[in-house]
Order: sequence, then C-alpha cells, then structure tokens
Amino acid sequence: MAILKARTEFSSALNQVCSEHGIELDVVLDSIKEAMLAAYRRDFGITTEEGEENEYDAEINQQTGESHLFEIKDGKRKEITPPGFGRIAAQVAKQVLIQKIREAEKASILEEYTKKVGSLASGRIIRFDGPNLVVDIERAEVMMPKGEQVALESYQIGQRLTFYIKGIEETPRGQQIIVSRVAKELVEGLFKREVPEVSSGAVTIKEIAREPGSRSKVAVSSTQNGVDPVGSCVGQKGVRVQAVINELSGEKIDIIQHSDDPAKFITSSLSPAENIKVEINERAGAALVTAPEDQLSLAIGKDGQNVRLAVKLTGYKIDIQEEKPAKGAKKVAKKDKDVKETKEKKVKVVKKAKTVKKEVKKTKVKKEKPKSKVEVSETKEATKDENK
Repeated sequence: MAILKARTEFSSALNQVCSEHGIELDVVLDSIKEAMLAAYRRDFGITTEEGEENEYDAEINQQTGESHLFEIKDGKRKEITPPGFGRIAAQVAKQVLIQKIREAEKASILEEYTKKVGSLASGRIIRFDGPNLVVDIERAEVMMPKGEQVALESYQIGQRLTFYIKGIEETPRGQQIIVSRVAKELVEGLFKREVPEVSSGAVTIKEIAREPGSRSKVAVSSTQNGVDPVGSCVGQKGVRVQAVINELSGEKIDIIQHSDDPAKFITSSLSPAENIKVEINERAGAALVTAPEDQLSLAIGKDGQNVRLAVKLTGYKIDIQEEKPAKGAKKVAKKDKDVKETKEKKVKVVKKAKTVKKEVKKTKVKKEKPKSKVEVSETKEATKDENK
C-alpha cells in the first residue's frame, strides 16, 4: 500500500483513513479524480460545439489536496479549473472516501465470513425484506431466504436464534452472506456444541435425516472403546439432547446406533417399532420389512414420516408389510379368541347374577313399620280373650 509522507493535514488524514480501513491510496486518488470529472461534466458540460466530447484530465496534489482540471486538445493540456471548484472537489473527495470505506468494510466482512462458512452463529432478526429475513450477526447483516426458513417456525423482529452459515451468494444487491435454519448441518453443529464427545471425535455423527421443524433421526457411532454413542448424545436425564431440541424450537430427535450391517441399521432406524424382520436386496438397494400387526403403525409413523426418515438415513428403499401368521398359528389364534370370548361371556353372566341376588336380598331385608301403643294394647286384649 502506497503511503503519503504526512507533511500536511490532508495527507495525514488520507493516510489514516486508508490504513485503518485497508484501502489502497492509489485506488482512492483515482476514484476522486473520476468523481471530479463526473462533477465537472454534470455542472459545466464538457462537449464541443460539434457535440463531440473533449478529453479532460484531473490532478490532485497528494500533499496539499489541491485539485486541477485540464483540457487535452491537439496533444496540449490547458488548465480549465473553474473558480470555486475546490469546494466541489472537497465534497467529491468526502463522498468517494465514504463509499470506499463502506466497500472496504464489506470486503473485510465477506473475507471474514468466507472462513466461517459451515459453522454456527447466534444472531438477532432485525427486519423483514419481503419473504426474506435480515439477521444481525456480530458485525454483519446476513440474509435468510424463504427457502432456508422452517415452515413450522414463527419469526419475530428481535428474536434471537442460532443459524447455520451456508455460504456467500451473488444477489442483485451484490454478494450476500446466506444463513439457514433448515440445513441438517445445523443439527450436527448443535450436537458438537452440546456434546463434548462429538466435538472431540470420540463420537461421530454418521448421517442425519431431517424434516425441519418436525422430526430428525441422527445415526451415531463410537471411535473409542467403552464410549456409548447414544448415551453420550442423550446425556444424563436427557439434558444434552433437550438443549438441542430447545434450539430447534421443539423439533423431535431420535438418536440411533449406526451399524455397518444394513439389516441392523434399518431395524434401528425404524424405531420405536420392535420385533420387525428385514430382508435386504443389495442389487436393487431395497429392503423388505415385515412387522407384527401391533407394530405396523409405529414402523410407518404418522403420515409415513418414520419410514420416510429411515429411507433418507439408510439410503435403502424400504417397503413395510404386515407379518402374516402361519396356518397352525391361525388355528391357535382362533381357538384363543374363542376361549377369550367364552370367558368374557361367563364373567358377564356372573356379574348379572350377583346384581339380581343383591336386589332380592334388599327386598327381603326391608324393615317393618313399628306398631303404635294402641295397636299393641289391642293385640294383648285379643290374646287374653283367646286364652279365656
């Protein structure tokens, strides 16, 4: 970077601005010259009587800041600096410096965040830009397009969230830093932040299948003996996985053990379904899963979500069907069903008999109304008469 000798106030100020913001001095001076010519062209016009544009040049004294304009005609330079143009030149220089400072700061921020692509950052939503969100992350204003927003989340101005820095894209407004809330890498980054075993490499995340805002399945494995990968990610009383769930606004997370055996891996990926059988067709990249009647709905999941995530996680096309009982098993099941129905009928009859018996007993045990004194005396006299 070229540096002026700081002999005057102008050169000192120019040097300071360029060094603080990392701007090349020659670039600033060339930009000021171009802006001066544009200002002269706008205010005074630089065309001949024939309508052709003349050639002009601008010079700036790098020590004093004095500016001069020259007309070039037939190879000769003629100074044409109008009176009072120094004030215009000063305004132009100020505008150019401000613009260059902004460009330099933006370039510095883009360079900084180029190194941060693929990491997480905490930010605050500051405004809506059409369907997009503008987020303040440290020194930068970044954008979260509609496609990177979770449909089930409700965003508000001032809300603080954790974002995944996806990359830098070219937009109509220039280069823009893009962040995301739907990327599966966001889940991986949160586990690295919350689980020391994952950040140290003792536990590795093999694959993540995610339906943002609803559910995710995370396949983990251990690289060290004695380390439980699932238990490490869940944490004591589920404190670690709950921290991740809270950051994802309540999104459900299933953590499963990864296995190199496709059948075992598919069985784990279809949890919470149990007692299922898996047949692998390696050539077709498919798996046929048979599940008991009471486990079929668990294996498929609500609206097919469980099996859909299992397909993403394992990479196999999975077909699920109900397990058909054998012929002998059908007879046994029918017999058991008949026995059960008979027992239920007997229980109903016994209950009904007990109810009837109680009602009869209540009727018999009704107390008679006590007799009055007159009735008692009449009864005694009748008894005496009979004795006579």
